[in-house]
Amino acid sequence: MTPQSGLENSSKRKKQSKFWQKFSNNGPFVIFALPGAIWMIFFFYIPVFANVVAFKDFKFSPDGFLASLAQSKWVGFQNFKFLFSSNAAWLITKNTLLYNLGFIILNLIIAVFFAIVMSELRHKKLVKTYQTSMLLPYFLSWVIIAYFVMAFLNPEKGLLNSILHTDINWYAEPKYWPFFLLMLGTWKGIGYNSILYFATVMGIDPTYYEAAMVDGAGKWQQIKNITIPQLLPLMTLMTILAVGNIFRADFGLFYTVPQNSGALYNVTSVLDTYIYNGLTATGDIGMSSAASLYQSVVGCILLVSTNMLVRRFDGDSALF
Repeated sequence: MTPQSGLENSSKRKKQSKFWQKFSNNGPFVIFALPGAIWMIFFFYIPVFANVVAFKDFKFSPDGFLASLAQSKWVGFQNFKFLFSSNAAWLITKNTLLYNLGFIILNLIIAVFFAIVMSELRHKKLVKTYQTSMLLPYFLSWVIIAYFVMAFLNPEKGLLNSILHTDINWYAEPKYWPFFLLMLGTWKGIGYNSILYFATVMGIDPTYYEAAMVDGAGKWQQIKNITIPQLLPLMTLMTILAVGNIFRADFGLFYTVPQNSGALYNVTSVLDTYIYNGLTATGDIGMSSAASLYQSVVGCILLVSTNMLVRRFDGDSALF
C-alpha cells in the first residue's frame, strides 16, 4: 500500500465516520421523515417513469400495465401535436393562465390584508373565531360547494334570482362566470393563505414597533415600513410556488361547480377539464398523458425561471 492510498483510505473512513455520527445525532428526525420519504418515492418519483406513455399509442393489455407499455408502439410527439392542433388549444391555455394570474394576485393581496387585520386584533378568542370561520371553506369539497352554489344560482328556486327578482339561467350565461370562479377560488383558499401570513406577522420582533412608536410612526406607517417588508420574503416564496402551478387548474372548481355546462365551455374550459373530457370522450390515454406532461414541464420551467429572476434581485427571498 502506498502512502497516498493510505491517506485516501483514511480520508474515506473519516468521512464515513462523520456521516454515521450525523446520522446517529439526527436519528429521530430521520425516523419521523421516513414514512413521508417512502410515500414520496412510491407515489411521486416511481410514477414519473410512466410519463413514457405520453410518447406512445397506449393500448391496454390483459397482461397488466407493464405489458401494455411494452406492447404499445412509439408515436413520438404525435400526442403533443394532437393537443396543440386542437381548436381549443388557445382557449384552454388562455383561460388557465388568466384565471391563475387572477388567483395569484387576489390571494396575495387579500390574504396579506386579513393577516394584518387579525394581527391588530387584541381579543384572542375573536381572532380564533375569525381564523376558524375563514379556514372552514378550505376543508370543504368542491362537490359540497357546488350544491351551495346551486342553491344561489338555481334558475327556478335560486336565492340570487329571488333577491334580484329575475329569472336568469346562470348556468347558460358565460359572462358572469369569470367573476364567480375567481370569487369562489379566492374564498376557498384565503383562510389557509392568511394563516401563513398571520403566523409570520406574529413572529415579528415587537421592538421594531416600539421603536417606530417612539419615533412617532402611525399604524399605517408601521404596516408600510415594518410589517410588509417583513412579509415580503414569504410573499415572494408563495408567488414563486404559485407561478410553478400556473398551468394547473383546480379541477373541482372548473368542472364540478359549473356542472360541466356546455354553454359555459368558453369560460370554464381549462387544461385539467380538457384532459378529463378528452379522456372520457376518446379514451386516448396517450393524449391525456401528453397534456399532463406538458403542464408539468412548463410549470417546472416557469418555477425555475421565476426563482432565478428573484434570486438575481434578492437572494434571501429565492426558493433555492
